[in-house]
Amino acid sequence: MAFDVELAERVRDVLGPRPGLSEKRMFSGLAFLLEGNMICAVTSRGLMLRVGPDAYPAALIQEGVGPFEMRGRAMTGWVLVDPDALADTDALIEWVDLGVRFTATLPAGGSKAR
Repeated sequence: MAFDVELAERVRDVLGPRPGLSEKRMFSGLAFLLEGNMICAVTSRGLMLRVGPDAYPAALIQEGVGPFEMRGRAMTGWVLVDPDALADTDALIEWVDLGVRFTATLPAGGSKAR
Protein backbone atom coordinates (compact mmCIF):
# COMPACT_ATOMS: atom_id res chain seq x y z
CA MET A 1 0.00 0.00 0.00
CA ALA A 2 1.11 3.52 -0.71
CA PHE A 3 1.19 6.16 1.98
CA ASP A 4 -0.64 9.49 1.85
CA VAL A 5 1.89 11.74 0.07
CA GLU A 6 -0.10 14.91 0.82
CA LEU A 7 -0.19 14.11 4.54
CA ALA A 8 3.54 13.36 4.48
CA GLU A 9 4.21 16.78 2.99
CA ARG A 10 2.02 18.45 5.63
CA VAL A 11 3.89 16.62 8.42
CA ARG A 12 7.19 17.66 6.85
CA ASP A 13 6.00 21.28 6.86
CA VAL A 14 4.94 21.07 10.52
CA LEU A 15 8.28 19.55 11.56
CA GLY A 16 10.26 22.06 9.55
CA PRO A 17 14.05 22.00 9.56
CA ARG A 18 15.46 20.89 12.90
CA PRO A 19 18.66 19.21 14.00
CA GLY A 20 18.50 15.44 14.20
CA LEU A 21 15.40 15.08 12.01
CA SER A 22 15.40 12.40 9.32
CA GLU A 23 12.96 10.46 7.15
CA LYS A 24 12.92 6.77 6.37
CA ARG A 25 10.64 4.52 4.33
CA MET A 26 9.19 1.85 6.64
CA PHE A 27 5.89 0.20 7.57
CA SER A 28 4.72 0.75 3.96
CA GLY A 29 4.91 4.43 4.75
CA LEU A 30 7.22 7.29 5.51
CA ALA A 31 8.61 7.60 9.03
CA PHE A 32 9.91 10.78 10.62
CA LEU A 33 12.67 10.30 13.18
CA LEU A 34 14.36 12.55 15.71
CA GLU A 35 17.89 11.48 16.67
CA GLY A 36 17.08 7.98 15.39
CA ASN A 37 13.80 7.61 17.32
CA MET A 38 10.54 7.50 15.40
CA ILE A 39 8.14 10.37 16.02
CA CYS A 40 5.50 9.23 13.56
CA ALA A 41 4.89 7.52 10.26
CA VAL A 42 2.48 8.45 7.51
CA THR A 43 0.71 5.34 6.26
CA SER A 44 -2.25 4.63 4.00
CA ARG A 45 -4.41 4.47 7.15
CA GLY A 46 -3.35 7.81 8.65
CA LEU A 47 -0.69 8.95 11.06
CA MET A 48 0.98 6.38 13.30
CA LEU A 49 2.15 8.54 16.18
CA ARG A 50 4.34 7.94 19.20
CA VAL A 51 2.74 9.68 22.18
CA GLY A 52 4.38 7.75 25.02
CA PRO A 53 2.77 5.79 27.83
CA ASP A 54 1.67 8.81 29.89
CA ALA A 55 -0.24 10.57 27.08
CA TYR A 56 -1.59 7.32 25.61
CA PRO A 57 -4.90 7.09 27.57
CA ALA A 58 -5.84 10.72 26.84
CA ALA A 59 -4.94 10.36 23.17
CA LEU A 60 -7.14 7.29 22.76
CA ILE A 61 -10.30 9.12 23.80
CA GLN A 62 -9.92 11.74 21.07
CA GLU A 63 -12.20 11.46 18.07
CA GLY A 64 -10.60 9.69 15.12
CA VAL A 65 -7.85 8.11 17.24
CA GLY A 66 -7.33 4.44 18.01
CA PRO A 67 -4.59 2.19 19.24
CA PHE A 68 -1.87 1.34 16.77
CA GLU A 69 -1.85 -2.43 16.43
CA MET A 70 0.89 -4.68 15.19
CA ARG A 71 0.01 -8.31 14.56
CA GLY A 72 -3.32 -7.77 16.34
CA ARG A 73 -1.72 -6.40 19.50
CA ALA A 74 -2.07 -2.78 20.63
CA MET A 75 1.27 -1.04 21.00
CA THR A 76 1.07 1.01 24.19
CA GLY A 77 2.30 4.55 23.64
CA TRP A 78 1.47 4.52 19.92
CA VAL A 79 -1.79 5.68 18.32
CA LEU A 80 -3.23 5.75 14.83
CA VAL A 81 -4.82 9.09 13.96
CA ASP A 82 -7.40 8.96 11.18
CA PRO A 83 -6.75 11.30 8.22
CA ASP A 84 -10.09 13.05 8.84
CA ALA A 85 -8.90 14.02 12.33
CA LEU A 86 -5.86 15.66 10.72
CA ALA A 87 -7.68 17.72 8.08
CA ASP A 88 -7.37 20.86 10.20
CA THR A 89 -3.80 22.21 10.22
CA ASP A 90 -3.99 23.17 13.90
CA ALA A 91 -4.98 19.60 14.79
CA LEU A 92 -2.07 18.21 12.78
CA ILE A 93 0.31 20.61 14.52
CA GLU A 94 -0.96 19.54 17.96
CA TRP A 95 -0.57 15.84 17.19
CA VAL A 96 2.89 16.15 15.66
CA ASP A 97 4.05 18.39 18.52
CA LEU A 98 2.83 15.79 21.02
CA GLY A 99 4.94 13.17 19.24
CA VAL A 100 7.99 15.44 19.10
CA ARG A 101 7.73 16.33 22.80
CA PHE A 102 7.75 12.67 23.83
CA THR A 103 10.38 11.54 21.33
CA ALA A 104 12.71 14.36 22.40
CA THR A 105 12.86 12.77 25.89
CA LEU A 106 14.37 9.54 24.55
CA PRO A 107 18.09 8.85 24.33
CA ALA A 108 19.48 9.28 20.82
CA GLY A 109 20.03 6.29 18.61
CA GLY A 110 16.70 4.53 18.50
CA SER A 111 16.68 3.28 22.09
CA LYS A 112 13.38 1.99 23.45
CA ALA A 113 11.33 3.99 25.93
CA ARG A 114 11.59 2.91 29.51
